[in-house]
Order: sequence, then structure tokens, then C-alpha cells
Amino acid sequence: SNGIRRTCLHDAAGTAETSQLGQQICTYKTITITPSGMNEGELPRQAVSVEDLTPHLESYIESSGMKNGVLTVISRHTTTALTINELESRLARDVEEFFLKVCPPDERSESEKKQAGVRYLHNDIDQRPDGEDEQQRCRDNGWDIDDDVELQKWRDQEPINAHSHLISMML
Repeated sequence: SNGIRRTCLHDAAGTAETSQLGQQICTYKTITITPSGMNEGELPRQAVSVEDLTPHLESYIESSGMKNGVLTVISRHTTTALTINELESRLARDVEEFFLKVCPPDERSESEKKQAGVRYLHNDIDQRPDGEDEQQRCRDNGWDIDDDVELQKWRDQEPINAHSHLISMML
């Protein structure tokens, strides 16, 4: 042992504790939130939704027994963004309208908000993966894109969602 120690402020019971560096000090929890108006397992609807995460996070904190600490919330998907704002229905509709005007869905999209003449390169799925880096990322994710049948399976599961990526980058 190198004698270096770290002191936690409090454990779940509220008592001070000391632990060796390298021991787990964080708990990671995945919370899946189905956007309002969607059923679990339903394909993404290529829409903008404003969701209140507060009840989900409060429930997690209560069930964890955490008394003190920091809760960090991240999105692990590139078409989702987190921001803090008021939850007010008219504002939520304004948010949706604004972002869909700035980044409307591609004309090839199944969205009822799609716009003729709008085409994003990301949605040219028949031309992807494009370049060695993207090809390697597909392989790293378990897709045998060197096999024509598997390549088509990968393309078939890729959504037309460039506008969602662009919207999330603005937040």
C-alpha cells in the first residue's frame, strides 16, 4: 500500500468513512425514459420532445439511500440533449416548432414534419459506412460490413435521423 487514502464525506447511512484509492466511489445507473406519446420498444418517431426527468431522478435518489453527494445526468445517445428549463406546455410546443424549423426532418423521413427538398448527407444510408474510420466503428460495434448481407442489415437498421443529431448539437 502506498499509504494514500481518500476520505468520503458520508456513506449511504450518513456516517463518515475512509477508503483506499481505487475503490469504487461512484454508482452508475442507467435510467431509460420513454418519450411522452411513445410506447416502450416503439421505433423513434423523429420528433422533438421535452421531458421532465425530475420524478425519475428523485425516485432513483430515494431508492439509492444517498443522503449527500452529486448526481450527474448524461445522455448516452447522440440524438438526445439535456438542458434545464421550465416545464410548460406552450413552451414545449415552441421548442419543438423552433427546432423543426431550423432542422426539419429529411424528405426521406417517415415524420409528418418532413420537408420536401431537405436532404442530409448523414441520411444517405446507401453510401454508408463512408471511409475507413466509419467502417471500423461498424466493425467495433459487431457489424460484419464486409459481408454484403450483413452490410444491408446494418443499413436497414440505421434511422433517417440527421436532423436529430443537429438539434442535439444546438443544445
